[in-house]
This record gives sequence, C-alpha cells and structure tokens, in this order.
Amino acid sequence: MRVLVIHGPNLNLLGERQPEIYGTQTLEEINEYLRAQARELGIEIECVQYNGEGAIIDAIHDARNRYEGIVINPGAYSHYSHAIADAIASIRIPVVEAHLSNIAARDQHRRISVTAAACSGSVSGFGARSYALALRAVKELQGK
Repeated sequence: MRVLVIHGPNLNLLGERQPEIYGTQTLEEINEYLRAQARELGIEIECVQYNGEGAIIDAIHDARNRYEGIVINPGAYSHYSHAIADAIASIRIPVVEAHLSNIAARDQHRRISVTAAACSGSVSGFGARSYALALRAVKELQGK
C-alpha cells in the first residue's frame, strides 16, 4: 500500500516556527517518525511539502492514480481553500487531514477547516501523532 503525505505551507519551518504551538520537531524529524510508523503498518509513504496552493492541488490530482490514500496537513489553507477541498472531493482514494495543533482550540478563524469536510476524516491536536493516526486511518479505510 502506498500513501502520499502532503505537508502544506510553512511546515518547512517546523522546529523554529512558533514552537509553543507546533512543537520543536523539525519537518524531517516528523517525516522520519512517519516512515517508522509506516514500516510498522506495512505501508510505503512519500512525504512532500508545498507552500503553494496550486502545487498541493496538483499533488492531490497526481496521487489519485499513484497512491491508495493521502494524509494531508493543508496548514492555513485548511481554513479557506475551497480549491483544495474541491481537489480532495474529486478523487476516489481516502484522504485524512492531520494537524499538529488542536485547531478547535485555536483562534476563531482557525477553528473551521473547509478542507476537512471533503476528507474521509481528520485528526488534530496530537503533534506528530496526528499524522500517524491519520496514516492508520487511511490503511483501515482501504481495508488493508
């Protein structure tokens, strides 16, 4: 089973960007953690990071024929990108949204995710474990 992990804007700055909210792990440390989790689950993953909305949409489109699921953290795009939500809704593989912080406990404008509504489900508030839980969910949704 192959799963694409998409990290959205500004996640390349993890470890230095607002560690009180996002923790001190770097993106590469999170990716290494996910690779270890994926090995335990018998899943092959590819991790990518894009700051641009169009690149995220292209990755979602391309994934539909190359992967059996997606774990995505759209970052700030979660709260307003109907284009990313439409891309997710347009494909037939499971997509699970993951957030490091608990978006329901954040600023008012960060509490709603328009992209999550297009996903199979979402996980937030558990740091890097949110991604691992989302990865497990994708596997279970595929019945593998």
